[in-house]
Amino acid sequence: MRIRRRILAAAAVTAALTASTAAAVSAQAALPPVPSGWTQIWADDFTGPANTLPSSANWIIDTGTSYPGGPAQWGTGEIQTYTNSTSNLSQDGAGNLRITPIRSGSGQWTSARIETQRSNFKAPDGGVLRIEGRIQMPNVTGAEAAGYWPAFWALGAPYRGNYQNWPSVGEFDVMENVNGINAVWGVLHCGVNPGGPCNETLGIGTNRACPGSSCQSAFHTYAFEWDRSVSPNQMRWYVDGQQFHSVSQSQIGEPHWTNMTGHAGYFILLNVAMGGAFPNGVAGSATPTGSTASGRPMLVDYVAVYSRGGGTTPPPTDPPPTGGSRDAYGTIQAESYDAASAVGKEACSEGGEDVGWLSNGDWLQYNGVEFGTGGVRDFVGRVASGAAGGVSGLVEVRIDSRSNAPIGSFALANTGGWQSWRSVAGGAANVTGRHTVFLTFTSGQPADFVNVNWFQFRR
Repeated sequence: MRIRRRILAAAAVTAALTASTAAAVSAQAALPPVPSGWTQIWADDFTGPANTLPSSANWIIDTGTSYPGGPAQWGTGEIQTYTNSTSNLSQDGAGNLRITPIRSGSGQWTSARIETQRSNFKAPDGGVLRIEGRIQMPNVTGAEAAGYWPAFWALGAPYRGNYQNWPSVGEFDVMENVNGINAVWGVLHCGVNPGGPCNETLGIGTNRACPGSSCQSAFHTYAFEWDRSVSPNQMRWYVDGQQFHSVSQSQIGEPHWTNMTGHAGYFILLNVAMGGAFPNGVAGSATPTGSTASGRPMLVDYVAVYSRGGGTTPPPTDPPPTGGSRDAYGTIQAESYDAASAVGKEACSEGGEDVGWLSNGDWLQYNGVEFGTGGVRDFVGRVASGAAGGVSGLVEVRIDSRSNAPIGSFALANTGGWQSWRSVAGGAANVTGRHTVFLTFTSGQPADFVNVNWFQFRR
């Protein structure tokens, strides 16, 4: 699910369309046993109650038609709007996550896209990382499948809050499919766009039919391995344990391999898009069409991440913050965020930097904030505003997901200027343990309304 999608001619697709009436294989009761020699470092098997959203501790739900400040239509030309409605995204009570595209009576499409809270999935030095999922693609083929674009993939962590650095940060497409074709595509994106070592915007990829039952009629296991135990390093793609694609370090070269692999790691995504460059290119015309069926879900039984080798120290189990754990009751500098919307840093009149250009829908993310076992009384933000008269907004704190309800907030209007700082307190619900903290910004006006220098919680 690239930021800029390849356009493939229909003649390039060698897999035949396969219609099947076979019943879908049911979800497994639990995660599979950890393969011998591997360590499980993260997993979700979607065993929550029916009609509930996936765990907010594990997943961020993307909404709308782009990241704030990112490319329109998610950079791919897809036409749906992503929502957090359980009509589009829900656990089914039988061990599956369902991502369901729906066409409204007026012809508008909605669907869902989620990404892991963690963005540090990385092969250990001298070891191997494996990203694996057991998935049934939407069970739709032929004309009714035109425009369906399910995907299981990973993006480089530096993309969060930047949205302009693709493809240099890297993208691993573990599983992609379009238009109900009985095939899985595995693709690597890297380097520069257009061209470069990964031949962007195409990427380096290949496809093959799913073994045995078609991709649409049954669950299959899709996996990607990043191997740093061999020289040159290698990346490999599998379906049901059968390798069908690989790319080596020597194919990519420098500085592109290091740009793709030298950062903090990757976050994992699941989504079903509708329309866009890839399905349109394969179909040879615009998709979806009037014949496209609504309401055919992608089913995800589990997603798991494993590590092997690379010494005796296991990989971290929680997202590490930049520079280590943060003390909730110490001063957290705003500019030390781990991810953010399209905002900016600037010199601060009180020294150092502040974060500015904050307006409705913007957010800042801080990983690994440690609250301990004591009680939280409130939080304080060091803020300034030069907003025009009538422009104001809320500075909010959310825990573990931007889609969670705020645990506290305060309102702010003009303070006398963008560098006229004041400390403002807002009540906060009690929190214990270690969490990802989001500062979110909500306003009824589109204009910028606040700068933030720092914040902290108080007991």
